[in-house]
Amino acid sequence: MSASGSGTRPGGTPRRGLEPTRPVNLVVAAVASAVVGFLLIRRYFGDIPDFTLFGGLTMAGLAAVEAIAAHNTRARIERRPRAGVLNPLLVARLAVLAKASSLAGAIFAGGYGGVAAWALAERDRLDVADRNLAPAVVGLVGALALVAAALVLERACRVPKQPDEDDEDTSPRS
Repeated sequence: MSASGSGTRPGGTPRRGLEPTRPVNLVVAAVASAVVGFLLIRRYFGDIPDFTLFGGLTMAGLAAVEAIAAHNTRARIERRPRAGVLNPLLVARLAVLAKASSLAGAIFAGGYGGVAAWALAERDRLDVADRNLAPAVVGLVGALALVAAALVLERACRVPKQPDEDDEDTSPRS
């Protein structure tokens, strides 16, 4: 990430920067929200309005935006021709957006996954389950796309490693 866990504060205490997202945190969030989603829809399916495709399509749109931002950010960090100037503050903001989006996407993926599991199990018995299956699957796919795009954006915001000074000292001089 653009802010690493190195450095010290004026008081001598170590400075903690933005750490990369741990996949285990995303899995735990998704599983927990899947269980909650499954239990809630099983208990309150008659009181909850039907799901729509809007939520899943919105997350898919956000995933597309974050994927484009990842491509553009990586091009600027690598100083590719015609990529434009890099704004470090924008990179930091994109890194924070990516972390938040990956966690939100995991939570929504779990929730939609729980609803989809319930709908698959009950679609032969309940019309409401059959009506909610397609929106739940679209929501699950959109949320997973958001997680993937957010992780790609987070990786694109990392500062590339500098060549070791030892390598520079051993290079031939002209």
